[in-house]
Amino acid sequence: MKSPILVIFLLITTSIFSQQNEMKYFSLEADYFYGTIIEHNKDISHLITGHPTGIMLAYNRKTYGFNEWEGRYNYPDWGFTFAYQDMKNQFLGENYSVYGHFNFYFLKRSLTFGMGQGLAYNTNPYDPETNFQNNAYGSQILSSTFLRFNYVKENIYKGLGVHAGFGVIHYSNANFKAPNTSTNTIYFNVGMSYRFDKQDFPVYIPVGRWKSSNYAERFKYNVVLRGGINEADVNGLGQYPSFTFSTYVDKRINYKSTLQAGVDVFFSSFLKELIKYRSIAFPEDGLTGNEDYKRVGFFIGHEFRFNKVAFVSQLGYYLYWPYEFENRIYNRLGIKRYFLNDRFFGAVTLHAHWAKAESIEIGIGVRL
Repeated sequence: MKSPILVIFLLITTSIFSQQNEMKYFSLEADYFYGTIIEHNKDISHLITGHPTGIMLAYNRKTYGFNEWEGRYNYPDWGFTFAYQDMKNQFLGENYSVYGHFNFYFLKRSLTFGMGQGLAYNTNPYDPETNFQNNAYGSQILSSTFLRFNYVKENIYKGLGVHAGFGVIHYSNANFKAPNTSTNTIYFNVGMSYRFDKQDFPVYIPVGRWKSSNYAERFKYNVVLRGGINEADVNGLGQYPSFTFSTYVDKRINYKSTLQAGVDVFFSSFLKELIKYRSIAFPEDGLTGNEDYKRVGFFIGHEFRFNKVAFVSQLGYYLYWPYEFENRIYNRLGIKRYFLNDRFFGAVTLHAHWAKAESIEIGIGVRL
């Protein structure tokens, strides 16, 4: 009777010690940035009246190879960022944002590429009576993405460091509510960092001799159901649910990469309403109002794996496209999280036509 109890005790103790052995090092950053709004659409030209400014405050967890994925990606940082941006336009107002982010290091850790995804709160969104000029933000809550490149010098003096670079910040509600012309700000930034426990930071743990290709798997079959809410680019037409059923085959070829190919079937109710609207408002289009709103697409894709998390990118082509909405090529970007031995997963993705967003999709799926 003592042996099973001893084994259980050792397993619990080992688990506790393993968790304790992973030291959690971190740094804090503060940045000031100055930029300009890109005129990606002539409809927002009246909103570009000044140079936006703002600040970013970030918490970075420093990795050193305790988990295998850290070494595979050259020991990146992950963390959270808060950003404030004054759009320098009375109709656009100000944006307050929170993000989850990654920083990837290059050139002997002197250059970083950072990417963050999160939500923003806008202080002055579109209103048909009081702020009809703001055709960029149709809602107070926006989706936001940033990309940035920094030249960094950490721990120059007692944990203090400096960095400078440039980046872009995107704000959009992904057609959750019209209007949704969105904005993109290209900016230059300068900032300082402070690294805690700088003297105790361990030596980076090497990846080891286990090859990345040893993680290759057989072909797997996936079924996904995605859903969201969106509105056509007609103010006041209304918000409607959308659903996408997807099935595809994937092949994991190494630790980082998985290739995909499959089929999407789109049921977008907003298109049904848009077809009816245009058949009445624009009879010269020759629409009857009874055109099929469903679409079927074929796509290829790729996943970057970070342990149980994956960054998804897909490029598709509508095989069945009875109503000519946007164009026949579409793309999907997002984040996926695997559960239960990679058999099930959840995902948040953006379905778009190049830079023109159609909807944010929340999905669940199974991988067999």
